[in-house]
Amino acid sequence: MFIQTEDTPNPATLKFLPGRDVTGGPAHDFETADAARGASPLATALFEVDGVERVFLGDDFVSVSKADAIDWRHLKPGVLAVIMDHFTAGLPVLTEEGANAADSGGDAGEYEGEDAEIVSTIQELIDTRVRPAVAQDGGDIVFQRYDPQSGVVTLHMRGACAGCPSSTMTLKAGIENLLKHYVPQVTGVEAAL
Repeated sequence: MFIQTEDTPNPATLKFLPGRDVTGGPAHDFETADAARGASPLATALFEVDGVERVFLGDDFVSVSKADAIDWRHLKPGVLAVIMDHFTAGLPVLTEEGANAADSGGDAGEYEGEDAEIVSTIQELIDTRVRPAVAQDGGDIVFQRYDPQSGVVTLHMRGACAGCPSSTMTLKAGIENLLKHYVPQVTGVEAAL
């Protein structure tokens, strides 16, 4: 098995491509080892590698974020070994509980009338134009909410996007401009805390 690695805009995160489906569907972001326990045998095993701080499982990739004090030269071989051993053994990436816990973001059904249409358009733009682009960088951005009073859209940054030094620029210069262009009611975009 050959696993490719790619740098991401976030120097603390590397993207690992095992050449096969990882989740085969919705992405899963594990911010802690406790969050992974019981949900993903792969993420749980990756957290056992000293220095791993976050695991993001995409459709066909794994993004791993490291502690600042650890160098990728020392961490990368351990991460590669865990991913290779996991897939070679034919183990599941997610448990049934983990597969059912995908965070797909906010629900347009929570809004009514014109606001529901606005949120539906926002979600469609994020799903078709934003998410594929950030997935190439090992991350994900999910709609969280829209405030009809202020026009502000809140997005949840995951994977390589979480904590990335360029994420603010991506939000403001890229996503905010895109949403404002197609949805005039949008006045701004911010990251969920």
